[in-house]
Amino acid sequence: MESIRFPRHPRLLEGVLLKRYKRFFADVRLRDGREITAHCVNTGAMEGLTDPGLRVWVSPADNPKRKLKFTWELAEADGRIYGTDTGLPNRLVRKLLKGGHLPWLAAYDEVTPEKRYGERSRVDFWLRKGSRELYLEVKNCHLIYPDGRAYFPDSVSERATHHLRELAAVVGPKVRSHVLFVCQMPGVKEVRPSDAHDPTFAATAREVRRQGVTFSAIEVLHTPTETTVTRRIPVSLKPYGLTRIARWRAEGRRKKR
Repeated sequence: MESIRFPRHPRLLEGVLLKRYKRFFADVRLRDGREITAHCVNTGAMEGLTDPGLRVWVSPADNPKRKLKFTWELAEADGRIYGTDTGLPNRLVRKLLKGGHLPWLAAYDEVTPEKRYGERSRVDFWLRKGSRELYLEVKNCHLIYPDGRAYFPDSVSERATHHLRELAAVVGPKVRSHVLFVCQMPGVKEVRPSDAHDPTFAATAREVRRQGVTFSAIEVLHTPTETTVTRRIPVSLKPYGLTRIARWRAEGRRKKR
């Protein structure tokens, strides 16, 4: 795929993370000395991205009525800049689909976000051309280990597992189901379902692949001034050992103490 750049408006403000708490809140000291509370869109574990002292960037809210006047957008850890806004992947994928920038998903004329289907579900995007349909689920991925592989999810996600089963249920002769992982950090070799964090999700991913659900991933790089979609990344559903991952997780916990 071609590299696509999206400028940021307005430019982000740099600061230092003081603490992240109650899932939705991040206290940040900006470079001008102000201490602010930013909205944390990512409600997951955010493994490796919540250590006090990390360099972070926030965006000012464009809604004057919003209670929290900033949104936590980026964090720098281990020499990488990570995207922390889990709402961005869907917004980004919508632009990419409209522009035909995801060639393996581009043969559709109609793109509908948040379409109801299945049992109490909404699919992120429903695409159609004639009698052919595609159900597309987008998953944010930000966890990378020293082996260069990204892992999803970073905590138990019953919702994500439910989505996989719903996708498998609609697969048919003219109906495709697909999961697109959006990796908001550089240097990913491939994406894996995380047996360490959510073995049920990992097992279900392998099961629905046999039922016809397909998987792909893209790399998204961030700077304070722009977001760039760079390349397609392989997704591997093969089983793997957990010894090294357990060690890396333990090392991360020790660093936080």
